[in-house]
Amino acid sequence: MKHIRFSPLLCPAAAVILALLPYGAVLNFGQPDGEPIRRTFSYFSLIPFGYANFWPLITAVLSCLLLILAVAAAIRPCARLYRIGRNLSAVAALISIGSWVMFGFSYFSPVGGGITLALVLHTALMAVLLRREKKAVTPD
Repeated sequence: MKHIRFSPLLCPAAAVILALLPYGAVLNFGQPDGEPIRRTFSYFSLIPFGYANFWPLITAVLSCLLLILAVAAAIRPCARLYRIGRNLSAVAALISIGSWVMFGFSYFSPVGGGITLALVLHTALMAVLLRREKKAVTPD
């Protein structure tokens, strides 16, 4: 039962670690030859933010909040923390695809996809833990 209690830590930790890597946020710079120059940055970098790509930094901050919330849920599990974690991770997963929606698929990176996948998995895990917590409180 202990491994289930600490399993919500894995997805946000993976998202934060991937967000720290300098391969997540993508910017495409134009050049006179016509072929764009592709540069990647950390999700925590302010350079994409300065070029109006706000989504990676917001995703990184929400991932850090999720990690703090997951630590609190591992220390003292309760339905309220699971519900907040589920909702926050769903919002973070939607925000993480903001760059792809606004700027196109050329702003996709495998690291960004991994962050989105980790956030979606965390949403599903929080939903399962919330359902389990509700069943433990109200027996059939």
